[in-house]
Amino acid sequence: VTEERVDDNRLYRGLDQLLPHKEALEVHLKNRLGELFQLEYDLLLYDVTSTYFEGAADFPLAQRGYSRDQRSDCKQVCIGLVVSRCGMPLGYEVFAGNTADVTTVEDIVETMERRYGRSDRIWVMDRGMVSEDNIEFLREGGRRYIVGTPKSMLKKFEQEILKEDWHNIRDGLEVKIVPWPKSDDDDVSTAESDSSPERFILCRSQDRSKKEEGITQRFEKKIETALTRMKARCEKQARDPMKVEREIGRMLGKNSRAAKLFDVKVTKTDKNAARIEWSKVEVARDWATLSAGCYLLRTNVADWSDEELWKSYIQLTEAESAFRIHKSDLSIRPIWHTKEERVLAHIFVCFLAYVLWKTLAQLCDKAGLGSEPRRVLSELSDIRSMDVVLPTRSGVEIRTRCVSKPTDQQQILLEKLRLKLPSKIIQKKM
Repeated sequence: VTEERVDDNRLYRGLDQLLPHKEALEVHLKNRLGELFQLEYDLLLYDVTSTYFEGAADFPLAQRGYSRDQRSDCKQVCIGLVVSRCGMPLGYEVFAGNTADVTTVEDIVETMERRYGRSDRIWVMDRGMVSEDNIEFLREGGRRYIVGTPKSMLKKFEQEILKEDWHNIRDGLEVKIVPWPKSDDDDVSTAESDSSPERFILCRSQDRSKKEEGITQRFEKKIETALTRMKARCEKQARDPMKVEREIGRMLGKNSRAAKLFDVKVTKTDKNAARIEWSKVEVARDWATLSAGCYLLRTNVADWSDEELWKSYIQLTEAESAFRIHKSDLSIRPIWHTKEERVLAHIFVCFLAYVLWKTLAQLCDKAGLGSEPRRVLSELSDIRSMDVVLPTRSGVEIRTRCVSKPTDQQQILLEKLRLKLPSKIIQKKM
């Protein structure tokens, strides 16, 4: 095939040849990168995101569901990604767009264990992945975990929050290991075995507290303003109580972060018109103030300190960062393909591009350039390849492809990264 005949359709068909090698390439890359950078895979971070389609997407994986991109009008797929503690990807799986995060855990854990073997790894997941069935699944297999918990579980630790025995691990951040309150009768399956006791880690962040307080106050003000306006309108007009209740329900739903702070009742007047009575719930307000900035972790890792457990959990930001890079720098979204195999191949190419991104990040780190490759790529992006055409007396043109000479600053970066540019590019016929 000549170079002139290479078009989009041929490249798309090339995707079909790449996809069958997905698993073999993931295993190869994991082993090779582990050798190059002495990576450790003792801590596996798992998270899920979604990416949406533009245009027709008529196949089973393309479904409407919770969109992280605020594009509920589009079909989507969900992507579950597993990365190491430094953010190096191990593998991923694609799920239907309407898949709940919590239902993907068993599948992804078993897939990774089948691919890389079972060893003494620790799985780290956020609260969206947590259910009692998943906790039981992890424990039955002898797996270790550090997971977030639902916000509602925090209420059971109110007395622990009030105590002053916090461990300050840095400015504005406190943690402590606490037992499950034995006086509460619940169905949380805490570990009974002495070899794998389950522990809870209370965390309190000053920055997070300020943020949550600000959000709650903003929604609280919105609700108060809306209720005052609705009440005044009901006093002036005879309104249907059922209609008013629906309006209040919609309004509280839009401001759910502060809805529990209000007690709202809609009653009828002598003329069967709506009357609104509302008040603030001080107990709920006190709890919102006390729990602001607090969150709860859950683990069966028995030999780590509270600081080590928190630092491991906070590494989930590496998985979140991976998704941001996929969606911005690597342009995984939107997806325009209409065939399922091409969609899966498109996601695989983005995954491979992210492996290259993290490889460059590791090279930058080793060279003392930080772990952010974006600036290095921006600096080196001005280097160009160009065709040099030399005419001859016989009428035959000599054509060669060369690389532009780097600037002094670019040359310093290349030397630090131990990269050498070719003087010319040898073109092979396709």
